Amino acid sequence: MNYPINMDIKPDVTPFFDPATNTISYVVADQQSNACAVVDSVMDLDYAAGRITPQSADQIVAFIKENELELALQIETHVHADHLSAAPYIQEALGGLITVGEQITVIQETFGKVFNEGTEFQRDGSQFDRLFKDGDTYNIGTMTGVALHTPGHTPACMVHVIGNCAFVGDTIFMPDGGSARADFPGGDAGQLYDSIQKVLSLPDEMRLFICHDYGPNGRDIAWETTVADEKANNIHVGPGATREQFVEMRLARDATLDMPKLIIPSLQVNMRAGDMPPSDDDGNVFLKVPVNAI
Repeated sequence: MNYPINMDIKPDVTPFFDPATNTISYVVADQQSNACAVVDSVMDLDYAAGRITPQSADQIVAFIKENELELALQIETHVHADHLSAAPYIQEALGGLITVGEQITVIQETFGKVFNEGTEFQRDGSQFDRLFKDGDTYNIGTMTGVALHTPGHTPACMVHVIGNCAFVGDTIFMPDGGSARADFPGGDAGQLYDSIQKVLSLPDEMRLFICHDYGPNGRDIAWETTVADEKANNIHVGPGATREQFVEMRLARDATLDMPKLIIPSLQVNMRAGDMPPSDDDGNVFLKVPVNAI
């Protein structure tokens, strides 16, 4: 389908790097108004201590307040397996709808079973304020954003194009980082290749903002590239890389990777739009650790 993309719109993009999870969150601001969005926020977790703190989220909240911006919505590009979302915390401080792709229901159904959540856990995406379908549009002040469904890493992955900027989540990394894994439940290497090609069909000058970077070969952390740079230099899908070659490479590489260290708490929290599981009668909150289930 043809997406309503306007390269003349140039958002102000401010990154926030979280070194504990190698995540980059973004504040995306409209130059023509005081409206903004937050993409892929982070809540800090000391896993061993069982303690959650909002230092990373507080940086975003402070930035928005200091610049007198108004938060229109929060975008989760997908259900992250490596960090907890801070969306509810930021919403309590600043408002703004919490959004995700409509295939969140697939994630909730899959991991609702893994974590034995029971019938009280809603699997219809109702924890979020809006669910996006492929091609859906939304407004951030005078800017129009459009959601592109890009499954493969997870079924619910979306790339969000706002003017001349695309926030790609884990669909693609910096050129020397290649691509994300596709071996989580519901992941598919062939779909991931197709989704990357969808991203690479955007205008060459489109700015791409990455959700994670690990500084391959010791380089400094980076988070912005372009479609043209990815097409020319991406080590997994650059010139001449066929779908079959990509799938073979991705399957072999994924078989060598360990699970993300925060996958257990992240999935339980993020499939609830960043909320914790319900507390017990004494007000205590617990996360489950399924054994041999993921």
